[in-house]
Amino acid sequence: MIRLSSLIFFIFTVIVTGLSAKEFDQVMVVQDENGYRLQVQGEDFFIKGMNWDYYPIGTTYTYSIWNQPDDIIVAALDNEMSLLKAMGVNTIRQYVGIPSRWIEYIYKKYGIYTVLNHAFGRYGVEVNGAYIPHTDYADPDTRKALLNEVREMAEEYKDTP
Repeated sequence: MIRLSSLIFFIFTVIVTGLSAKEFDQVMVVQDENGYRLQVQGEDFFIKGMNWDYYPIGTTYTYSIWNQPDDIIVAALDNEMSLLKAMGVNTIRQYVGIPSRWIEYIYKKYGIYTVLNHAFGRYGVEVNGAYIPHTDYADPDTRKALLNEVREMAEEYKDTP
């Protein structure tokens, strides 16, 4: 059985690995006698962040900013990220689905990092081609499917700053 703390650390490490790219900031998790902490460019990094998503008034959960024309996306990001930057936010948490180029846009223009959040079976999971609405984390096939999804996500975003 996978310990919850080990699983959380694995997921966090995979996500943080996705944050770092060779030509950009070096992001790593370090451990010492004080425990674990995040470092960027060798300096301790305190995340001042929030969960962020974009739903204009009148839209529902089916709306995706990422399916809109680029000028709409840029206008939304410029409005939202400038407000977040003014609030002191240095990191946003975003669910899977944001294209890499917009993560890079947010980082380069506003210096705001993006942490990707995989739901990890919270709303069900597809196992061996069948959708399972109530995730059974004790099932080996379910664990394998979830870890594969996270690996695929890390691979997709690994070179995104």
